[in-house]
Amino acid sequence: MGFTIGGMREIRSGARRRGRSYRSSRSSECTAVAEYTGLWGWDVVRGARAVGGACSCGRTNCPAPGAHPLECAPGIPAGATLDEVTRAWAEMPGASVMLAVGRAFDALEVAEPAGRRALARLERLGLPVGPVTVGPEGRAHFFVAPGAAAELPALLYRLGWDDPASLDLRGLGPGTYLTAPPSDRGGRGPVRWLRPPSPDCAGLPEARLLLGTLAYVAHRSRT
Repeated sequence: MGFTIGGMREIRSGARRRGRSYRSSRSSECTAVAEYTGLWGWDVVRGARAVGGACSCGRTNCPAPGAHPLECAPGIPAGATLDEVTRAWAEMPGASVMLAVGRAFDALEVAEPAGRRALARLERLGLPVGPVTVGPEGRAHFFVAPGAAAELPALLYRLGWDDPASLDLRGLGPGTYLTAPPSDRGGRGPVRWLRPPSPDCAGLPEARLLLGTLAYVAHRSRT
């Protein structure tokens, strides 16, 4: 048949290694989700994954391959325990971790280079900063108190920015979702914490406290 005893051992050993790697990955995702729900009070949903450009949702014309919630998967609410999260992930192994925006937090999105410079400037100024993620598509997301997305145009106008579109800065609110670590975004690469959640930044800042710096750096980055 072409297989040797040694070859069979290698196949079985490789299968065991892949099994251990998969179990470790799922354990990492479950632990992260339990922290999001239990420690930070965030709602989590299970999302699609993309492999080779094809989305796990099964739609051939999917508009956002590997970057949207799975419609058939109920959300995992804030407060869910590790056991509850583990059971939920066992129902849909391989799902990505996505955070529901708009209840516990909104997000301010800018290009990653501008986000990195703004974060460094905000920290130097001693201003309050919440968690910040960066993704493979080159965007940074600053977590802020809910309501920011709806208030963003008025806040920018009061700061003297009457053309928000020129800033490449937008607010994400209810009805949107962010892929969260340790998941990848649409098969293009992992999402990472630029500033992870911690007790020091558990209380999310009001958008107005960050917006002046974010808008200024975003504008300078585009000129």
